[in-house]
Amino acid sequence: QVQLVESGGGLVQAGDSLRLSCVASGLPFSRYSMGWFRQTPGKEREFVAFIKWSGVSTDYADSVKGRFTISRDNAKNTVYLQMNSLKPEDTAVYYCAAQGSSYYPDHAPAYDYWGQGTQITVSS
Repeated sequence: QVQLVESGGGLVQAGDSLRLSCVASGLPFSRYSMGWFRQTPGKEREFVAFIKWSGVSTDYADSVKGRFTISRDNAKNTVYLQMNSLKPEDTAVYYCAAQGSSYYPDHAPAYDYWGQGTQITVSS
């Protein structure tokens, strides 16, 4: 049974930093590329960041480039999202996801497994 469990969300002020973690189990983590998405009520799930299974390649949404950094530790089956200079518009539920291919990093349907999400609220 595959599980992705996010942690690290919370309420912060604009300009603060947070680091999200996502621990994976039940899958060969080092063979899966990982992504972070976010969603607000009434909107579609939005791509945030991607890291290839090898950790060599990353990709980011324009809205978070220069502020967010995705990384992974294959020995710990964990992917991270370091978020700096947070803005109120970053408020959302953040989800990590895993995909067996690496061809569609920003395409939610390409992902095979999803976590339950963690809420981040950024106050102004």
